[in-house]
Amino acid sequence: DEAGTLAYGAKLAGGGFDFNKFIRQPQTIVRLLSWIFAMVVFACITTEGYINSAHSAEAKCIFNQNDSACQYAVGIGVIAFLACVGFLVLDVYVPFMSNAQERKYAVMADLGFSGAWTFLWFVCFCLLASQWGSTHDIRGVPMDAGRATVAFSFFSIATWGILTYFALGRFRRGVNEVTIPTYADPPLDHHTPYPPTYAPTSYNPTTYTPTTYTAYPSNMPDIHQQPPFTPNPQPPGDAGYQPPNY
Repeated sequence: DEAGTLAYGAKLAGGGFDFNKFIRQPQTIVRLLSWIFAMVVFACITTEGYINSAHSAEAKCIFNQNDSACQYAVGIGVIAFLACVGFLVLDVYVPFMSNAQERKYAVMADLGFSGAWTFLWFVCFCLLASQWGSTHDIRGVPMDAGRATVAFSFFSIATWGILTYFALGRFRRGVNEVTIPTYADPPLDHHTPYPPTYAPTSYNPTTYTPTTYTAYPSNMPDIHQQPPFTPNPQPPGDAGYQPPNY
């Protein structure tokens, strides 16, 4: 049906792509912000996140010399960066999909990934904030890079949470459009030789009662009775006329 065909956001099937309209969509704007925030997080750590301590030539993470914190943030940031690019491409392609099932899978993938990365960014923020607060030796530590990493990790929680909300809204709308009640034929009854729609009803014959007519009395004259036949009727004025004899 048409509702199922248009489910999960199929509005441009057979149409053209409007870049200006796409770039102004709230979902596109938030996804671009998530892409920028992820890039800032892993770029700050990969460029300024490791320094040499005064007692060792080995470079250590600026977050309390905990290399695991830096590695976790870089991993989450790089994956989020690539995922934003992939989902941006998917956002362009989904409205042109003619198969509702494929659109459903795309929306479910967006919903699942956005929800998972909202949680992972929360863990990343808690880890970085905890390790940054425990860093006591700040000699040579790039303070701006550390603060930016913690701040943009927090911002990423908000943007990915908003993306999760958008994906959940599209999924619910798609489910509601698919489940619109439509007409369904009644189930066939295999115990009757007729389909249920055309099953004959029981026949109840009615008894015919003839109408009784009352005869006229025999002594009454029949006004419609014809007079007896006369062979040569004469005119009324010539009843006593006799022809002359010669």
